[in-house]
Amino acid sequence: MSTRTTAALAGFTAALLADDGTADWARAVPRRLETVLDAMPAPARTAVRGAATMMDAYAVARTGKRLSALTPAERENVVTSLRSRRALLPLLDAVKVPLLLAAATERTLHRDPGSAPPAPDDPPLDCTPSGDWPTRSTADAVVVGSGAGGAMAARTLARVGMRVVVLEEGEHHTTASFGRRTPLDRFTDLYRDAGATIAVGNPPLVLPVGRAVGGTTVVNSGTCYRTPDHVLTRWRDRYGFAAADGLDAHLEEVELTLNVGRQPLDVLGNNGLLTLAGAEELGWAAAPLLRNASGCKGSCQCIVGCPTGAKQSVQLSVLPQACAVGARIVTGARVRRILTDPDRPGGPRAAGVLVRRPDGSELEILSPLVVVAAGALESPPLLRRSGLGGHPRLGRNLSVHPAISVAGRFDRPVTGWKGVLQSVGVEHLRADGILIEATAAPPGMSSFVLPGVGRELRRELEETDRLATLGAMIADLPSGRVMGRERTVLRYDLAQRDARRLLDAQRAMGRLLFAAGAEEVLTGVPQAPRARTPAELEALLEPMTASRLHVSAFHPTGTAAAGGDPERAPADPDGHLRGVQGVLIADGSVLPSCPEVNPQLSIMAAALAISQRFVTKVL
Repeated sequence: MSTRTTAALAGFTAALLADDGTADWARAVPRRLETVLDAMPAPARTAVRGAATMMDAYAVARTGKRLSALTPAERENVVTSLRSRRALLPLLDAVKVPLLLAAATERTLHRDPGSAPPAPDDPPLDCTPSGDWPTRSTADAVVVGSGAGGAMAARTLARVGMRVVVLEEGEHHTTASFGRRTPLDRFTDLYRDAGATIAVGNPPLVLPVGRAVGGTTVVNSGTCYRTPDHVLTRWRDRYGFAAADGLDAHLEEVELTLNVGRQPLDVLGNNGLLTLAGAEELGWAAAPLLRNASGCKGSCQCIVGCPTGAKQSVQLSVLPQACAVGARIVTGARVRRILTDPDRPGGPRAAGVLVRRPDGSELEILSPLVVVAAGALESPPLLRRSGLGGHPRLGRNLSVHPAISVAGRFDRPVTGWKGVLQSVGVEHLRADGILIEATAAPPGMSSFVLPGVGRELRRELEETDRLATLGAMIADLPSGRVMGRERTVLRYDLAQRDARRLLDAQRAMGRLLFAAGAEEVLTGVPQAPRARTPAELEALLEPMTASRLHVSAFHPTGTAAAGGDPERAPADPDGHLRGVQGVLIADGSVLPSCPEVNPQLSIMAAALAISQRFVTKVL
């Protein structure tokens, strides 16, 4: 990065945070921000640096000086002038996201350096870096991806005596390593594209997914909902997804494996307790969530790796069981393509995989069975690279959970980062496809975009301990598409029905926070950032459209769906990819439609059903 760009970024940071030189943490933010940007994909990195450069140029045009040469009062005048241009508010909010991550992290470190909590030893895994794996080897089954689906498939196949190799593009991170690093440093390592995977569309969505041994289960909230009965009925009767028949038994097995239980009140934290109080005041159904975190210490760090080992992500639960019966895991292994033998009787058949190591060299693992479990965003490009992407519906049918956040400011400390990260579910609007969950964030990593710039933003940052936050996700219509071969390209356009649901969720969360005693509600909408009464909130949201909301998304599914209709489902009812023998789909992409709840249990149970059906029919 050039000296000029570095200076522009420093001035940009000082202007947006009203840095007057009196706080050590504020002076450290530019360097931390550069580290965050270096980990992000090029388009996002370029956008933030470009915004800093343009703001610097605006300052020169307005004052004759660069931002870094202005006094704090002069910088405040510049950002106030920019903020008056309402068309720029969404852009300012977008570039504030990495800035706030860096600023809140530095502020937390300077005020409370903390210490690593005691960490138990993780169960043993047979992990080998790809650089140490032979250039040519064989297996009975190769599983591409070590997340929810891949782990269950690997365990099932290894338990019947198959030689199983699991390939993971990311690295293996231990519980002890989580406690030694800041949440933000872990965030950039544990997520693909440093958490900045973007789906272009109206509105654009941030869609973070994990990349590590254990996949997204390492960085999810730990919330464990069973697939709703009406969803299972739809999958079975409308789509012909065979795994849905009898899935209850598989869901029960998964729950036992993960030690799922309801979170006790004494560890919820104030964020969850206020949510329960607000729901009780309104007469809405709400309860602590079922989670795979028996013994949770309330460190509120689930989304960057649990530092106490309480959350039973699959690298602590399923994968050790798979390795105990012979499965092996290769890390730093990006699968370039699935190898096929085109001359086999009955049509082409899987013959193994070609893998690229981090240094660019390659290795081959020959195998008659390949289980594709790279996730709903990565499995379609892999199949295309392999010459197996000919089905017209591959990559289509992308369903996500569009999500928004709302915060309430209280007259006393809430300190939401002390307690369970995702603690309470509010099901008042569940029948309308809206699920509200009390969701806080690790110290220095609030996912909520605070309003304002300059002194206003600085005040908001200083008072985050008084905020309680809620998130809502929508059971969407499949409105997206995964394109690309070498790199995933995402398109998602929010359906009109789902846009209305987001706005309904916004209103409901505001009502709940006011009912819990909030003095004001922060909407997350740049043009209408705060309301001090329920009536004012309603008036602010009345003219609002979903395109103005700060929307993120989670839980991608459906891009290689299984089903009975060969024209609509790339995989057959049992999860076999159509057009080739020996390729199973066993991740979120195989689900026919949105599961309507946090999907980890659904994906694991489906992968268990698919792999057990294979074992029963083939072996």
